[in-house]
Amino acid sequence: MIAQYAARYLTELDGAMRRAADTIIDAPDYGVMLRYPLGWVDERDLPYNHPTGKRIRPILLLLSTEAAGGDWRAALPAAAAVELLHNFSLIHDDIQDDSPTRHGRPAVWAIWGRNNAINAGDAMFTLAYTALHALTQTGIPATTMLEVWAIFNRTNLELTRGQHLDMRFERLSVVPTEDYLSMIAGKSAALVSACAQIGALVGGADVDTARAFAAFGLNLGLAFQIRDDILGIWGDPMQTGKSAATDILSRKKSLPVLYGLERSPELVECYAREPFAALDVAEAVALLDAIGAQAYTIEQEERYFRAALAALERTGVRGDAADGLRRLSEWLFQRAY
Repeated sequence: MIAQYAARYLTELDGAMRRAADTIIDAPDYGVMLRYPLGWVDERDLPYNHPTGKRIRPILLLLSTEAAGGDWRAALPAAAAVELLHNFSLIHDDIQDDSPTRHGRPAVWAIWGRNNAINAGDAMFTLAYTALHALTQTGIPATTMLEVWAIFNRTNLELTRGQHLDMRFERLSVVPTEDYLSMIAGKSAALVSACAQIGALVGGADVDTARAFAAFGLNLGLAFQIRDDILGIWGDPMQTGKSAATDILSRKKSLPVLYGLERSPELVECYAREPFAALDVAEAVALLDAIGAQAYTIEQEERYFRAALAALERTGVRGDAADGLRRLSEWLFQRAY
């Protein structure tokens, strides 16, 4: 499914991103730190050309533009902007999470150091606005441009709010599930929501229709993150590419774990052990299974997924691109447990 839209959109999307990157005044190691996380070069600035990630967010934006009746090429600056913004967040997340790898390669900070990586992330953030500014050259109305700009700004604040909560939760032994859902609404779902809403506006949708697109994206983003939470504990390693119960081993406070910590004193005690070994992981998974944490989390995922499709239906859009949004949404939830 994703390959169909990648073949259609990604060459021109990549061109729009490169045009934004070409505006930088290069300096030793500076430009390579921006090209590297996008998959264009290796750490020596030699051609790499293996795009990092599946570019799901910009694809969603371009599909939303088409579904709303517009020309997807007019939305390319916005699609480039959201992908650059996403990569800014990843550069900073890896520093804050002390994560040494990203997309199977060393993270930016692991090669050039934390201070340089912070600066590179700031530069990527600026490139996102450089890309977005090119939207003014596509002929969209000034009022639409201002609304897109406002959405983009609000989304930036949501991303940082979500990351703040995520880091704060690391210091807490128990986090209410409602607080966790608020965190992923900012950290994971806000940008997906913005993609759908901005795409619809560029495609000519009115404000109310664009808000329905935003609700579609928000609920889709929430369901997508919850699916990741399920896979992080019960996922098939052959499907996920990582060992089972990875999130338990790192004692991540994902949704099923928080559900369990609220209901099982035994799980609270297990999660607090030092050191935390493989036998503790097996016990934690068994305790989660005993209280139905997987079933609860699947129920939440399905609830948000249904809400996403209902919001898409409220947009009233029809046609091939609208069908594509539905098929893309369904494809995202075919990742096996």
